[in-house]
This record gives sequence, C-alpha cells and structure tokens, in this order.
Amino acid sequence: MRMGMEERERFDVAVIGGGPGGYVAAIKAAQSKKKICLIEKGHLGGACLNVGCIPTKSLIAHAKVVETLRRASDFGVSAGTLSFDFRKMKENKDAVVQKLRGGIEGLLKANHITLFQGAASFLGPNEIKIKGEKSAIIHSGKTIIATGSEPLDLPAFPCDHKKILNSSSILDLSQLPKTLAIIGGGYIGCEFASLYAELGVKVIILEALESILLQQGKELASFLTSSFQKRGIEVRTNLVVEGIDSHPNGVSIRIKGQQAVLADLALVSVGRRIVSQGLGLENAGVPTGPKGEILVNEKMETGVPGIFAIGDVTGKNMLAHVASHQGIVAALNATGQEALMHDNAVPAVIFTHPEIALVGMTLDEAKAAGYDAAAGKFPFAALGKSLASLEAAGFAQIIADRKTGQILGAQVVGADASTLIAEMALAVANELTLACITETIHAHPTLPEAWPEAAFVALDLPLHLPPKIKRE
Repeated sequence: MRMGMEERERFDVAVIGGGPGGYVAAIKAAQSKKKICLIEKGHLGGACLNVGCIPTKSLIAHAKVVETLRRASDFGVSAGTLSFDFRKMKENKDAVVQKLRGGIEGLLKANHITLFQGAASFLGPNEIKIKGEKSAIIHSGKTIIATGSEPLDLPAFPCDHKKILNSSSILDLSQLPKTLAIIGGGYIGCEFASLYAELGVKVIILEALESILLQQGKELASFLTSSFQKRGIEVRTNLVVEGIDSHPNGVSIRIKGQQAVLADLALVSVGRRIVSQGLGLENAGVPTGPKGEILVNEKMETGVPGIFAIGDVTGKNMLAHVASHQGIVAALNATGQEALMHDNAVPAVIFTHPEIALVGMTLDEAKAAGYDAAAGKFPFAALGKSLASLEAAGFAQIIADRKTGQILGAQVVGADASTLIAEMALAVANELTLACITETIHAHPTLPEAWPEAAFVALDLPLHLPPKIKRE
C-alpha cells in the first residue's frame, strides 16, 4: 500500500510520556485487558525519576547521614574526623536511578505494554506519528498525554550548564562548589539550598518575593527562613536579579540597585515550563491555555472526546504523586470505567532540613473560604519521641471547622514530616473530624502522637500543653 493508506498498528489506548503519570496510566489501562502502548522520547520515569524527585532525595539521604555524623557528639558518640566522597554519592544516586528505570521497563513488559522509543505527534485525533530509532504511525482508540514539564530558562540568565545550572544539570555535578547562589526561593530552590548547605557549601538564596516559600504560607516560610539562617544559609529577598555573568573563577550575579553577588556556581530555580509544543495538538483539535497547558475536566479528558491529559502538562498540581493519581483516573475513563479527580487532599512535601509537609487548607485559606476555622498546633518540643531523638524542632498543626469538627487541612514541620502527613491526607480526603483523630489510639512513644495532641488543642482541650487562660 502507498504511504497514507497503509494499515496502522492499532491500540485501544496510547500513552504519550513515560513519567510517573504516564507509565502508571499505561499499567492501569492494561489491567482492563486492553491493548496498550507507551511512547517515550527520553528515559522512562520522566523528570521525577531521572532529574527530579528520586536523584535529589538520594543525595538528600546521603546528606542526612553526614548531618547525623556531624551531630554524633550530641548523642555521646565519637565519630572521629568526618569526611565524605561527593563523587561516590553521585555514583550511588545514578545507580538508584538506573535500577528504577529498569524496574519500570520490567513492569511494562509484565503488563504486555508495547513501548515505543521516540517523539510522538498527532496527525489527527486517532492517528499518532512516532519519530525515533524505529519510526511508526499508529491508530489509538483513546490517548493519554503525559509529557510533563522542564526547568524554565529565562532570557536574562540562560543556563550554560557549566557554571549557570538548572535543577536538572546541577545533578550532574561530581565536585562540590565552595559557594552556590540560588536564584529562586521556591520549594525546589530550598531543597537544593538545604542539601548543599548540609554538605558544607556556602549557600546564598536570592528571591524576588518578600519571602522564600511564600506559596506555602507565611508561617511555614518564616519557620524555614529562621532555620536556614541558623544553619548559615544566607536568605536575601525583595530583590531583582538582572543577569548572571560567567568568568573563569565563577559567576557574578547582577542585582538591581545592589552590589553583585559572587559565587562559584549559580542555580537558576525559577519554575518549570509545560511541555506541550511539538505534539501536533492542533491536528487533533486539543485546546490549550495561555501557558501551553492542556485543559481538562474532572475525568482528565480534554476538549476532544477520547483524548486525556495528566500531570504537569495540565498545569494543575505539578507533583509526581498527583500525576500518578491523575493517570489512574484517566486510564479508568479511557477504558470505559468511571472516575473523577479530586484536588482537595493533595499532600505536598518539601525535603529540606527540617522537612515540611502540608495538605488541604491553611488557616488563612479556610477563613477565606468562609469557615469558622480553628488551628490546633502542637510543638515537637513537647513530644517525648522528639526529645528522645534530639529532633525537637518543628510542630504539627491541624486546621478544622469549629462547627462540625471536620479537618480541613494540616501542616507539619520537622523530622519525618513527609511520613507524618499521610495520616492527615487520609483525614482530609475522607472528611474526618477531630474526634476521629482523638478517638484513635496512637502508639507511644511515636511522632504521630502529635496529631491527637494537635486535635485536642484545636478543641481547646490540650493534654500535654498548658490550657489557654481565658480572660473575663
């Protein structure tokens, strides 16, 4: 047959993008015994596995060991002269990433999912061209787009990936700089600041807004700022970076109306850009928003029936675990089942030292939404397990509706915050009340005991804190 008339390989569902949203969607769709394919132009696992969540957390885990050894004397332990090999840390990180990539590939094979290595673009609503080592054109009954996002490069200071780095290229370092300037004090910039400061690097954060971590609320932002400053991290806010000049000895960062900041390396961490260009969305009639985000409904379906989008490319909650959940929702709908996406109970974790985690509403957000909201805050300094572990910094806080007791949100700062937030995510998602927490027996001595304590505070009935003195 002539080109354009040949028989296309047909799939019930095609997934474009093999990140944490895409490969989960493909596996979920395959469980319906349909014929599924996954198209990935780079490495399986997407940004999260290769240049995001996993490699950064691997390095953070290494840094935590360094921090523990540095504090050994606090526990009455003599560890001798402390030294570490950053190159070995990087090698360990790379090995973890490689192992997990192989694991995903194995899962795809086990679920009989056809993998295409190449770039995908729509020829029409049901026709996809794949350009790669083995180019192809396929027919898809339904399609799930999961092409993600990438670091945003600004024209004012484009990354050369040698001395001016982004959140991807900084992970290729095998040697630590003496000084690192980070442009952008959002959660990504703060995680890298915490990591490199723990490894002995002098870190300077340059933030345009009034505070770092402002999107997470003033209370958490203030706590982390204070913690960073105590650790020697320089936090500079309310400034405008005009440009970065690279020279043989490092970089010079030009700041409007101020003296230039000198450093060995600069990390540009000013957000991420949605990857929807080059997909031929116009050929399929898929509408997008002003930033290139693909518009979807609660079923994760686009304006074109049968075409879905999930993850960062939708411009919604740009978190790996959200992408995975959206992938499940999209896959169920694409295979004839029904599912809706709910965004009210999305946990978020910032892997700084100390860790920060939150879910649902802050107190200000709850009040703005019209609730008569109460906050119950319990400090780790009053928790037996925290004191025993010499990890007394931080707190757990619950936000609840005074009228019904429904838990609207929670925030936690301190050791194991990333694990602790799971209980509150379950509570918010299932509309549990303060009584559900206080009536649940929590093991002692453990960190999760902070939640019933915080719930009692929200009820004005504190157990391990002095009662509030009510004035006449």
